[in-house]
Amino acid sequence: MKETPKWTEFQTRFPEVDPAIFKDFLNRMDTDYFSQFRLRTIAKHVALANTLTPESPCTLHVEPEKDAGWYRLTVVAYDYFAEFATICGLLSAYGFDIREALIFTYEDPPVVSPTLQPKSMHRRQASKWPVRRHLQQPGLSRKKVVDVFLVHVLPGALFNTEIQKELSRELTNMIRLLESRKTQEVRNWVNRKLVETLGQRKAAASALVHPAEIVFNNALSARETVVDIRGTDSPAFLYAFTNALAMRGLYLSKATIEGDGLRVHNRFFVRDQHRKKIVSTQEQQELTVAAALIKEFTHYLTWAPDPGRALNHFSHFLDQLLEHHLNKKQINWLTRKDSLANLARLFGTSDFLWEDFLRRQHANLLPVIEKFHQPQARSSKISLAKTLKAGLEKSKQSEIRKRLLNQFKDQELFRIDMHHILNETPLPAFSESLTTLAEVILAQALIEAQAMVNRKHSPPSTLKRSPLPFSICGLGKLGGRELGYASDIELVFVYGTSASGVANPIIGEYYERIVQEFLHWIEAKQEGIFQLDIRLRPHGEKGLLANSFEEIQRYYRTGGAAAPFERQAWIKLRHVAGNAALGRRIERYRNDFVYSRSSWPLDTALHLRRRQIRELIPQGTIHAKYSPGGLIDIEYTAQYLQIQYGHRESSLHTPNTLQALKALQATKLLSRQDGTILVDDYLFLRKVIDGLRIVRGNAKDLVLPESGSDAMTYLARRLGYMTDVWQEGARAFESELQKRMNRSHAIFVKLFCRKQSGKEKRRISD
Repeated sequence: MKETPKWTEFQTRFPEVDPAIFKDFLNRMDTDYFSQFRLRTIAKHVALANTLTPESPCTLHVEPEKDAGWYRLTVVAYDYFAEFATICGLLSAYGFDIREALIFTYEDPPVVSPTLQPKSMHRRQASKWPVRRHLQQPGLSRKKVVDVFLVHVLPGALFNTEIQKELSRELTNMIRLLESRKTQEVRNWVNRKLVETLGQRKAAASALVHPAEIVFNNALSARETVVDIRGTDSPAFLYAFTNALAMRGLYLSKATIEGDGLRVHNRFFVRDQHRKKIVSTQEQQELTVAAALIKEFTHYLTWAPDPGRALNHFSHFLDQLLEHHLNKKQINWLTRKDSLANLARLFGTSDFLWEDFLRRQHANLLPVIEKFHQPQARSSKISLAKTLKAGLEKSKQSEIRKRLLNQFKDQELFRIDMHHILNETPLPAFSESLTTLAEVILAQALIEAQAMVNRKHSPPSTLKRSPLPFSICGLGKLGGRELGYASDIELVFVYGTSASGVANPIIGEYYERIVQEFLHWIEAKQEGIFQLDIRLRPHGEKGLLANSFEEIQRYYRTGGAAAPFERQAWIKLRHVAGNAALGRRIERYRNDFVYSRSSWPLDTALHLRRRQIRELIPQGTIHAKYSPGGLIDIEYTAQYLQIQYGHRESSLHTPNTLQALKALQATKLLSRQDGTILVDDYLFLRKVIDGLRIVRGNAKDLVLPESGSDAMTYLARRLGYMTDVWQEGARAFESELQKRMNRSHAIFVKLFCRKQSGKEKRRISD
């Protein structure tokens, strides 16, 4: 046994190295480290440690092996939580197969200088090498790590000088982020790069899920729980498991990594987030399930538009499931290939869709997830209404009925949204499902509101003898049966006329109470998600909530108070709930008003469009709705032509944009070519807008992400541009979007600016 030289001897042989660095390294490095490396190698490691600074917290040394494609990589760095998983993930992302590893970390307390036992590293044989991972302790010098990897470059990967420099820069950037405690940001970035690499090398999930055997032992170590993990080797196996352990808050103090190319056996010495052993059987079972599932789920992230978001949501998902104690049936379901692939697509698409459902309806979670793999059966309006009423029969208390009504709404919205993501439901079918649900909810809320008002306030005596009909009409996307993600619900409330035809303030006050109560019954999950909008009523926000049909006729008529844009907005009006006979009467009046022969000022409409472009689009950005060629240009093209020619073509009397465009083609008011372009581009832009809204559920922000950004890349993937090189997919999407917006705007300008001056043409295109 050869004794370790004193630090002063090192100082004599290596005078360029700070003596304090030598002393700190020799006194605090993990004891087993000195039995693995020769003196010359230790000196190299100390020299590398001497280069560390807060600005440069990591250094990478690359040493080629004799065999081509094999390298020994040495990483010396300050120590941070999740660092080992980060390094493993980066190496896998750069196309390395990690065959062996030596990972050592400073001990927490100072240690006596150990004996030095030189020992060579064997390339393809399994090794048992300790790993140390602790957070920096107050009052002690910064902890350091020495991680040595023996790696083999996978076919198709390059590792030239330029790529080595790139890996070093990225590794340093990740360590800096870990130092700033931005662990989630690091995990997201590593997953994104790793998943893209796996996709390019066709190394994603195999046809069958690889099970892993996990065994806990609390007798082998005095301070740590020993976790033995055996399983089939797969791409990024080491990263997947170490990252899974880090996500569960476990600290690794040692590890033994063994493998024969087909099977792996890793032994981890771990402590929980309180630095204690994992002794609870339930905790061990939960960790077994979570670590194994996160490891398997990692290999399905190629299905996710945003891998970091998917993995983060999956971890929260497991927390919810484990809290309710998974049974064998549910575990079997989760280990199915299609289940993990569907979860990756769902979790990697939306924040609000999943997190909001978890927060509000976690008790209903398990019955829903078991249906993920089943094809969507579109529910009819009758069956939805029947199911809702059956649920409401559980209670006669208004507050409970209100809660049940909104729970039903939110759960059905989740089901429809989820199946749209997983099954790529066409837009018309998706909109039809959302619209049907909205009509059922509105109808039931009206019933509940009328019952509540009648209990508090007796209806006017005239209404007791001769009740007046009451109708709810939809506008906008609801009126057009075109609801999408985060579409608001635009409504107008109308009650019938009395026999005398004379306005009765008492009756008006009664129906005003009905609407006020109605508005309290429907709760928006968050801004834009089934949010009621009643601003398009007569006189806007200053007007009454409920209007008699006579007031509707006075306001919406030639020479009436309605502005030109309100006449245009009424194209989308449609009866959605309440008295059907009154609803049909309102729709007939809509046709008489909107499609009358009275002139409609196109100049005013074009002026409004120019204001939208000037005022609603942030400078230097592209807005999917308001930019030239955006969705508004297509919708306005249909609506302008409907108003101009609807008096002679009854087929144009439709609130649905796609139906209107097809009717305009059939009547030759649009050429076949222009009509086809507008239909295709309308569907494309609706898909883009849904892709923007689905992330956070915000109905307002429809500005496209910055070109070349990760946000643009993830948007492109959500829209189906799942190319091997992700940036190529994003560039293809941006090119397609620009092409479509340019041609749709050109049609708009050709149709409506032909009679404008050259100056006006330029202004509408600006």
